[in-house]
Amino acid sequence: MHSLPTAARSVSPAVPASSASPAFPASPASPVVPSSAPPGPAHASGIPGLVGNTPVLHISEPLTPPGRGFWAKLEGRNPGGIKDRPGLHMVERARARGELQPGARIIESTSGTLGLGLALAGMVYGHPVSLVTDPGLESSMTRLLTAYGAQVEIVAEPHPSGGWQQARRDRVRGLLAAHPGSWCPDQYNNPDNTTAYLPLALELASQLGHIDVLVCSVGTGGHSAGVSRVLRQLYPQLRLVGVDTIGSTIFGQPARPRLMRGLGSSIYPRNVAYEQFSEVHWVAPAEAVWACRTLASSHYATGGWSVGAVALVAGWLSRTEPAGTRITAVFPDGPQRYLSTVYDDQYCADHHLLDAPPADGPETLSRLGEREVTVWSRCAQVLDPLGASGAAGRPGEAAVQGAGEAR
Repeated sequence: MHSLPTAARSVSPAVPASSASPAFPASPASPVVPSSAPPGPAHASGIPGLVGNTPVLHISEPLTPPGRGFWAKLEGRNPGGIKDRPGLHMVERARARGELQPGARIIESTSGTLGLGLALAGMVYGHPVSLVTDPGLESSMTRLLTAYGAQVEIVAEPHPSGGWQQARRDRVRGLLAAHPGSWCPDQYNNPDNTTAYLPLALELASQLGHIDVLVCSVGTGGHSAGVSRVLRQLYPQLRLVGVDTIGSTIFGQPARPRLMRGLGSSIYPRNVAYEQFSEVHWVAPAEAVWACRTLASSHYATGGWSVGAVALVAGWLSRTEPAGTRITAVFPDGPQRYLSTVYDDQYCADHHLLDAPPADGPETLSRLGEREVTVWSRCAQVLDPLGASGAAGRPGEAAVQGAGEAR
């Protein structure tokens, strides 16, 4: 488990807090790279040095009013996106504890991005990787994961109550039984998934100097929990704003079929740190598509569903928060895997996602679960929807415990 370096507490601001127009932020003082080559194939030993130290970009008009804006952390600049960080870190820690033996198989459920991170970790540390996904994964992503050496298994039917995620996790449990000695990272509940984001938090502190509001998409809960916990030690008044998709159960909404991938859940991951959130927003697919395409045409920096949803919310915050509030949004990926969905006119037309600009602001709920949301909405009362004693009985948790016996 990482502890916060003492030196990080005295990070000098790269951008004055009261600056009316943003200065270009400084790069982190030192690269986040391994101190020695990992014990995998020699040809892959330098790859971890490509992960981290991603840039930040100031986002302004037309997503924000003139003179306002927010900073975006471009995690799509990692080789495979934001989940390269936990992919490498979870494998490193499991190896260090002896849970993952040399050459043992890694087996995990993924909607795509963590699969890239685990394929990277498998290459670096010399582990075969089996990834379980569902028919919603883009065919281009399946081909890419296969090219990176992973074996991809696709479940055919969703679980009756836990949806595709639970169906994938059930398949993971079967594969673990079929491959003695194999290991599952259990990204939904593994605390290493959150501590993997210590470097990202320190990069932000070095690059921006001060942060008032952090905006993160929420799926497994890893980066929202990991980044906010570190930054709150530096900036105690930090506010964390979570961004979910309609049809997701994470924040007390009923489970519905979900078009957007990379955020949301039909289960209740233990890594979601409900106590950290100041408010949560739900975003619909058409609203995310509008934001993605607006980012692409105005800033040459965009991504997938999560990026669009986060940008929409961060843009609204830049309009409604007091002038001088420093807002930072984490953009988890880039646009490449979404060329056949978010950026495909025919796909978007077929799903009624075009010509549907979002409202000027979200609808407001006074409490989680007040009503089912179908358009951009927010709630400033964030609680664990199952209550403080509900974690042990969360749907799907038993399957994960069975899958994660090595941990």
